[in-house]
Amino acid sequence: MDTIEKLINEIGALKSNLHKKDFLLTWEQSASELKQVLKVAETLKRMRGENIATKVFNSGLGISIFRDNSTRTRFSYASALNLLGLAQQDLDEGKSQIAHGETVRETANMIAFCADAVGIRDDMYLGAGNAYMREVGLALDDGFAQGVLPQRPAIVNLQCDIDHPTQSMADLAWLQEHFGSLEALQGKKIAMTWAYSPSYGKPLSVPQGIIGLMTRFGMDVTLAHPPGYDLIPDVIKVAKKNAKACGGTFRHVESMDEAFQGADIVYPKSWAPYQVMQQRTELLRESNYDGLKALEKQCLAQNAKHKDWHCTEEKMKLTKDGQALYMHCLPADISGVSCVAGEVQDTVFERYRIATYKEASWKPYIIAAMILARKYAKPAQVLAQLLKDAQPRVR
Repeated sequence: MDTIEKLINEIGALKSNLHKKDFLLTWEQSASELKQVLKVAETLKRMRGENIATKVFNSGLGISIFRDNSTRTRFSYASALNLLGLAQQDLDEGKSQIAHGETVRETANMIAFCADAVGIRDDMYLGAGNAYMREVGLALDDGFAQGVLPQRPAIVNLQCDIDHPTQSMADLAWLQEHFGSLEALQGKKIAMTWAYSPSYGKPLSVPQGIIGLMTRFGMDVTLAHPPGYDLIPDVIKVAKKNAKACGGTFRHVESMDEAFQGADIVYPKSWAPYQVMQQRTELLRESNYDGLKALEKQCLAQNAKHKDWHCTEEKMKLTKDGQALYMHCLPADISGVSCVAGEVQDTVFERYRIATYKEASWKPYIIAAMILARKYAKPAQVLAQLLKDAQPRVR
């Protein structure tokens, strides 16, 4: 196992421009920059494990903007801020002046006077979430350039309509831990498959994040879903391009059994079809609630035709030696537990429950690493100083 000193030295040797840009899509970052985030996250986790304080800020705010419900990401973001020494302030848009016509440009500057990070979750509207994050970024750039803001806060994508980078990077960190190294992932087969859910409207960003990131590390990535449950076409193109450039493969099938066959890792997760999310976005913008109810009814009926897309003990036997690693971003729809019938059989989930919790536990460190890499051009030096000082976190 690498020592903390070795990890810090490796971070220092990596070329990165993350201090000049926000981490909004994983495929916008170089392989070296992705490795930097992973290694900074691992260093922070190791330091906390050895009771070494990791507060690089003595004051400052981390602003959170959640436009959708969240448990893991909300608390992971709060944990990351606290880990670095920042206080959290949530922007409740219903209690702000946004309803009175305040512009994004104005809001971004008003909330950021003493902010070092702005975390945004905006996955409700297809074609809008990632664009909103970029609009906030441009407003912060302008505020900093004009002397309104003393520093340019880091923006962290806490899930948008296109990608969920804190989730996929946490998943990658867990795979690295589970299999021993990034290099060990080369040639591993991961099946990102649709699975039945008794609900509809789940974002596309998790499956898109997985195929967009895991194809960067020489993995054999299989995307599987029933006909009509397509992802955003541009992201499919990204996955194909990544696989070709990075020595892995990407294939697209319409059978869960075929995807599970010989897989080292399975990730059965429900999502709404791309075309449905387009319709849903239009209806939401029009405040057409009758239309939304009709669409939901239609989609639930469509989902019900594919209840056989269920991660069962029988399907797990199809995987490599019947022992594939089960992954999920949580919460999973567990048959007989959280719903009558859902994504995964109860016995399968229970066998991998602790593994999925460990998977989720990487997210605070990944978010903290993204903030640290954005705020400091040389994060290795910052971490080295923390290690040298070795202030106890718990006295």
